[in-house]
Amino acid sequence: MYQTISAEQFRDRLETGEQLTVIDTRGDESFESWRIADSIQYFYKPFFEFDLADFKAETGLEPDDPIVTMCAKGKASEDLAAELADEGYENVAVVENGMRAWSGVYDHVSIEYNEFTVIQLQRRAKGCLGYVIASDGEAAVIDATQHTAEFREAADTLDSEIVAVFDTHVHADHISGGRKLAAEIDAPYYLGAGAVDRGVSYAYEALEANEVVSVGGLEIKALETPGHTSEMVSYLIGHEAVLTGDTIFVDSLGRTELQFGDGDATTGADLLYESLHRTLMAEPDSVNVLPGHFSVANDGTTTITPGEPVDTTIGLLRTGLELLDADRETFVSALTARLPEKPPNYEQVIGINSGQETVESDQQAIELELGPNRCAAEVDAD
Repeated sequence: MYQTISAEQFRDRLETGEQLTVIDTRGDESFESWRIADSIQYFYKPFFEFDLADFKAETGLEPDDPIVTMCAKGKASEDLAAELADEGYENVAVVENGMRAWSGVYDHVSIEYNEFTVIQLQRRAKGCLGYVIASDGEAAVIDATQHTAEFREAADTLDSEIVAVFDTHVHADHISGGRKLAAEIDAPYYLGAGAVDRGVSYAYEALEANEVVSVGGLEIKALETPGHTSEMVSYLIGHEAVLTGDTIFVDSLGRTELQFGDGDATTGADLLYESLHRTLMAEPDSVNVLPGHFSVANDGTTTITPGEPVDTTIGLLRTGLELLDADRETFVSALTARLPEKPPNYEQVIGINSGQETVESDQQAIELELGPNRCAAEVDAD
């Protein structure tokens, strides 16, 4: 017999350091574009005739090896798991709902400050980061994903009531859950005032530059930081942290052409230069930087340690991110010289997040988001 496990249980097994092999049954295109780190591709469909000798030759796996099977939806991988169990493989598990479920796995990471507590929600398969910020029994949520229950659970953990919901910008890589969450709990939903120029068609509270929202006595200040998008806002939390969205990450910068277009990426890059040098880098070195994403490569590898804070400081960025020392011309040229692969379905995702398009079903929402985020610029190391 084989075992069926949830995506969260699979995550937990990885966390223990258990030695297991992931067998991915998907085709070449899907496997090459997004997979579990160190997984082995073995193309298989339920109607295929299983060949044990072929399986051994391609994977090198024997009946006593721990195996987890994975596919897009959990169907082909379940059939393969059954075939392996029939052939005497004793330690086989299948991840229920496959990569679709893996896309929705989160780690909740608590970060303590003097005046408030942050829970950073790490969506490990996509590299999305969202936040719950709690002070004196009240909480703000920033950059919620469509899995709003995760954010409500995090607020409950902090024994805090969500009283405000914010987005840093109109996202291109995933469907925002900000409006949905705000409606669920009857809280105000905030975007930067520049969102009006993105054609946002739904109601929201528009935040002007340096406007402050108080949550549990904690001041959350909107800083205009356009570049990745024209309406991008970073949020300064008290005097200790700043949530930068896709403006700057712990080791890279936001790409600048998803809104402006490939032919005009320099417009966004020029705006980003101003946002960094006139706004974010003007903050004290001690201010903690909490970004909107971390990097996940197509092969599933990442530069972060899941379950540990993804953060840095203004000071560390100032001394460690070489491009911040460049003059404007060099900065713009470096940021636009090479345009990375675009997020899948990004135009439709932008349409949904601006209210111009609708999501027909939860299943469609899952399909639109599959794959890692691709929000960082590609800058040559030299």
